Amino acid sequence: MKYLKFLVYLLCFSCSNKTIEFLKTTEKAVNVVDYVNPLMGTDSDYSLSNGNTYPVIATPWAMNFWTPTTSKMGDGWCYKYDDNKIRGIKQTHQPSPWINDYAAFSLMAVTGDLKYKEDERESWFSHKAEIAKPYYYSVYLADYDVTAEVSPTERAAHFKFTFPEAKTSYIMLDAFFKGSMVKIIPAERKIIGYCRNNSGGVPDNFHNYFVAEFDKDFEINDTWTDGWKLMENSTESEGKHVGAIIGFKTKKGEVVHVKVASSFISPEQAQLNLDKEIGTDTFEQTKEKAKQAWEKELSRIQVEDDNIDHIRTFYSSLYRVLLFPRKFYEFDKNNNVVHYSPYNGKVNPGYMFTDNGFWDTFRAVFPFFNMMYPELNSHIMDGLANTYKESGWLPEWASPGHRDCMVGSNSATIIADAFLKGGKNINGELLLEAMLKNATVEKGRPVSSVGREGLNYYNSLGYVPYNVRINENVARTLEYAFADFTIGKMAQKLGKTDIANTYLKKSLNYKNVFDPSVNLMRGKNKEGDFQSPFNPLKWGDAFTEGNSLHYTWSVFHDVQGLINLMGGKDKFASKLDEVFSMPPSFDDSYYGQTIHEIREMQVANMGNYAHGNQPIQHMIYLYNYANQSYKAQQKVREVLTKLYAATPDGYCGDEDNGQTSAWYVFSSLGFYPVTPAVNQYVIGSPLFKKAILHLENGKTFEIDAKDNSQSNFYIQSASLNGKTYSNSYLKFEDVQKGGKLDFNLGDTPNKDWAGKPENVPYSLSNETK
Repeated sequence: MKYLKFLVYLLCFSCSNKTIEFLKTTEKAVNVVDYVNPLMGTDSDYSLSNGNTYPVIATPWAMNFWTPTTSKMGDGWCYKYDDNKIRGIKQTHQPSPWINDYAAFSLMAVTGDLKYKEDERESWFSHKAEIAKPYYYSVYLADYDVTAEVSPTERAAHFKFTFPEAKTSYIMLDAFFKGSMVKIIPAERKIIGYCRNNSGGVPDNFHNYFVAEFDKDFEINDTWTDGWKLMENSTESEGKHVGAIIGFKTKKGEVVHVKVASSFISPEQAQLNLDKEIGTDTFEQTKEKAKQAWEKELSRIQVEDDNIDHIRTFYSSLYRVLLFPRKFYEFDKNNNVVHYSPYNGKVNPGYMFTDNGFWDTFRAVFPFFNMMYPELNSHIMDGLANTYKESGWLPEWASPGHRDCMVGSNSATIIADAFLKGGKNINGELLLEAMLKNATVEKGRPVSSVGREGLNYYNSLGYVPYNVRINENVARTLEYAFADFTIGKMAQKLGKTDIANTYLKKSLNYKNVFDPSVNLMRGKNKEGDFQSPFNPLKWGDAFTEGNSLHYTWSVFHDVQGLINLMGGKDKFASKLDEVFSMPPSFDDSYYGQTIHEIREMQVANMGNYAHGNQPIQHMIYLYNYANQSYKAQQKVREVLTKLYAATPDGYCGDEDNGQTSAWYVFSSLGFYPVTPAVNQYVIGSPLFKKAILHLENGKTFEIDAKDNSQSNFYIQSASLNGKTYSNSYLKFEDVQKGGKLDFNLGDTPNKDWAGKPENVPYSLSNETK
């Protein structure tokens, strides 16, 4: 009997070992890109954002994205997870539903009777018969028994349509509204043309030229013209909204391939882009190249953990960080980098990037690039220099040119952060000139969001007044003050001492809108008195998409100065506690309705903490400045595990060009860039047992937290490269040199860790003591 038990034990042990080995082998075979769910955040609409994303089928930072569309042409919510019909797969450049799209056109396949109008051609589909990967999308169009597939390159895409047996099968190219042209060339199996749709920010000569090459002869050539009027046996159409239809007989399982590319420069450049990026490649080759492009970038960070859902959320978030800003440049026949300028309408040499709102992305996206992608960020800085040369101004919201959206002067922060962190070949002199123009010239701005609205008030009074009909005045004051800090720091590095001193002094202007009677930021009238009545729960008005409880913390560069204004660290931390402990009350009277950002705060059950919008996302980390980092550790873990998931409702507000994702990526690694343009990251609590950063300089930085678990998130102790580490921040240089950061985690707070005044992160007030 003992012998039998021993045999059973050996058999179980052997099976267990084989299972472990099998899992290890399987794990190694998994490509990290396949952890990504591009549908994360797509369960959104106008009233409530769970991300406001669409499934982006593209390569990293590509000039063109592709996405299935479930909504009508021009609808910013182009793909809604709960919809059940698809109208086509479109080329898109949309950075946000609120900014909307430009240069879009779509392809769609139908069988049987011709249906080409968007309301008629749409087909039922199911997520059960849909595959969404960053590098590949497939969907079964049930009404037509057609499977449509697409894989991307930077400026082109490869489509694959699998048809049933049908006397008439069609593929149509919808060139969309606001000006378009199509031309069918049967002898070359081609459709060429252009689309001009946009939502602003383009010169008069704006065009997106496209070419589509098929591998099957056309038996039917039709077009349509304005008003959806069908033009049978027509090969050319031009108007406000036109499209092309080609048709043929198909056998069961017959595959038709379409290779598509576009250019903002010329029809010839569109063809060049197609030949360069796809050429004679098969669909599978295009798909594999796109897959490897993602694998290369996503694998730059390896995470290890027992929780597969956290790994999926991490890589799904990282994918979003690596989409924007968009490459808005092309390679000419001599392989030179050139771009069509969305500012002056000319074709110029050099880099150009677009589709970004710096109000969102200055916080974590660009600091992430400076950590992991400094070469890319140097190219982006070249693009900003070109924007200044071509338009006379730095962009704040570009899509593709200047757009009138949001507040602040955050281009300064992005530039200074790149320059101060050692970005190569950055034209610092020119870009500082541009930053200073933003800070000194109010007239001649192309739109109100460029430069500084209320600049003359700000420079004369030290704040933008509440009662001079400039909305969101406190938000502007706080963001201008931080921009002044970054200008001062950049000027300091360039040896321009007078400029540096002037702007570092101006960066203290945040104090002018702090009301000590309520310990909050508050609107201030031109005459010097604070606005009255004052409700700290009122959204908008003096603030941008938030209230005083959210914006009071926007003193990124001088948290110690804010602590001093509030009466010390205990009162400061108590005020932070209050935001979380109070109910999610709000005053929406400024908007006349409960905007989606308010609703997202309300339903999250985290008090008045509104993580779904950007102004407050750094706030949790401010506990570190008050030597109460254990509270940051708890709150960071709560947000990471409660408000994010790799699911269609996986965000808690607008994703916004990678910013909300970048918060997750940084925070799950264990630190966050509270103060861009300063060489520090503020430590929170790592989500994974191990993370390895493969840096661009060839070195690696490892974060280990072996005891990490659902309950073990409090830092008991830490060591950097084997030496005890007691600071609640990590230096940029320590990461870039490579090394290892070890965390010992437990389930109870260690209030002594990082508990001394010298352990806190940077503040300007501490620097100037």
